Amino acid sequence: MGKIICIMGKSATGKDTVYKKLLADESLALKKIVTYTTRPIREGEKSGEEYFFIGEEDVKRLSEEGKIVELRAYDTVHGIWKYMTVEDENLDPASGQNYLIIGTPESYEKCVAHFGNDVMVPVLITVDDGVRLERALKRERKQEHPKYEEMCRRFLADAKDFSEEKLAHAGIAKRFENNSLEECYKEITDYIRGEIR
Repeated sequence: MGKIICIMGKSATGKDTVYKKLLADESLALKKIVTYTTRPIREGEKSGEEYFFIGEEDVKRLSEEGKIVELRAYDTVHGIWKYMTVEDENLDPASGQNYLIIGTPESYEKCVAHFGNDVMVPVLITVDDGVRLERALKRERKQEHPKYEEMCRRFLADAKDFSEEKLAHAGIAKRFENNSLEECYKEITDYIRGEIR
């Protein structure tokens, strides 16, 4: 069986950067799992790259086909946004292929229930909350239409989504502190190499 490496972290912890570096590392040979979302596409994003951007009718169809592994719905200031992992033609751990996905403790726990503990490998990236808030604000200012209210909602929601209770319940103990991207990345790659041997 292949492994599914699940990269997790609150907003602005650098998980997207780490994720991209891991995918680019040919020695790891990780295949990305592109998750699905109903949220609007952001400037610079492409459907099929960061996410598959879909509508509610697609969610209904995928659900009826039994392809949704896990689904999370967030009540944002712009309406309900759904994020989901779909067992589509690009995802088959039985093939021996190792995969990479970005998730949350909740999505990780649901994937463990679906694929099993022996397949799922959690990688939790952490950063001081003050540093995260600075990073999130800097990123949002670059948007053509900044959504500061949503940025704040997400920052506060992360405190609940990544609470110590939820992390413990999901069995996520190991953490990677991202004070230095290069050091954090090296720790993560060493850990992943040990898991996918």
